[in-house]
Amino acid sequence: MRVAFLDLGAAYAELRPEVDAAVARVLAGGRYVLGPEVESFEAEFAAYCGARHCVGVGNGLDALYLILRALDIGPGDEVIVSAHTFIATWLAVSATGATPVPVEPDAHGYNIDAGHVTAAITPRTRAVIAVHLYGEPADIDPIKDVAAQHRLAVIEDAAQAHGARYRGRRTGGRADAAAFSFYPAKNLGALGDGGAVVTNDASLAARVRAAANYGSRSKYVHETLGVNSRLDELQAAVLRVKLTRLDEWNARRTRVAAVYRRGLEGASLVLPEAPDWAEPVWHLFVVCSAARTVLQRHLAEAGIETLIHYPTACHRQQAYAATPLGGADLPRTERLSETVLSLPIGPHITPEQIAHICATVAGLPDRGS
Repeated sequence: MRVAFLDLGAAYAELRPEVDAAVARVLAGGRYVLGPEVESFEAEFAAYCGARHCVGVGNGLDALYLILRALDIGPGDEVIVSAHTFIATWLAVSATGATPVPVEPDAHGYNIDAGHVTAAITPRTRAVIAVHLYGEPADIDPIKDVAAQHRLAVIEDAAQAHGARYRGRRTGGRADAAAFSFYPAKNLGALGDGGAVVTNDASLAARVRAAANYGSRSKYVHETLGVNSRLDELQAAVLRVKLTRLDEWNARRTRVAAVYRRGLEGASLVLPEAPDWAEPVWHLFVVCSAARTVLQRHLAEAGIETLIHYPTACHRQQAYAATPLGGADLPRTERLSETVLSLPIGPHITPEQIAHICATVAGLPDRGS
């Protein structure tokens, strides 16, 4: 049995009539940039997140960068970031000229906590980026309390957490702003790159919108040195279709995660655990194994595709090797990079495939933990 890590073709097949109609609507309308589909999606996604404003942008990295820029963060400033995350979180900070200050994940999970944030604050700190990694919300209220004491901005990196709930409310409207990615593999994925900034701050939203459109609020009037980062009409039309199914597809992922937890109980793995106050959307189902290489090879031999998120910690990447960050002491982050393994999960994985994965894991002798 072959098990793909994520079956994007099945997602399209389920929604094909609606997606095709949405694309045809855009093509027939002849408006491909900054048109009614983007406007409608922005309103719908803001409402979905429980926020007042949404600005569609080119991708998730741009969303983070544009938020930082709108907050006037730049050279000489520091931004606290998760040490264990996709490098985009760090790159956005570096792109402004500011310095990323990494903090370790909580000892029992993958997200940062308020205690680690507090210890990392200096007089140069301007903001904290809390990543809702793998689809699980970070404990953001205590982080916001610490930030308020030090007059720091708080940004949600929600690129993997579309629809996740923190204490009953969806991610995206809990901080000064949130950045989303609509990369095709995300829970809410486009048919190419895309992203969004979500916020309750009208002034911040306006600054992001202008900066993303060549620094312009009106045609041929450029107030700042802007960039070109706009969600296009075709992607917005597809995202509007998928948004109507997001909660249903997230519920399917949650059921898959529950089956995994039962089926892998007793295996020599560290399984993900969500706090009572969090409702993850299981963008990824990440286990830890000291015998990861052996386990991954064993699964591959059984036709099961897995991925590692992330095999090299950000501070060990060549991009940061020549900076002081290259020598950062982050033992838990490095241990995670050596042991994490993402098993297939998605709204279209079948019960038979899940059973095959669980049985294959169980069939590996001396697999370690």
